[in-house]
Amino acid sequence: MPDNLDDEIRENAKGPAKALGDAGSVEQHKLKDQIAADKHLAGKEAVKKPHRGLRFNKFIPPSAG
Repeated sequence: MPDNLDDEIRENAKGPAKALGDAGSVEQHKLKDQIAADKHLAGKEAVKKPHRGLRFNKFIPPSAG
């Protein structure tokens, strides 16, 4: 189900925010909203990764060796 929700968010962001009939008036989602949706989906993908963007290293200066 989470994949379906991600796909639904992508489709909604791509589609129009408003659409009227007969004359054919269409309004696109605001860029701010599209960027927010992209950041949301990217964050969900980042959480799935094993290190989640964190990596711990131990630095040993050459004089300490």
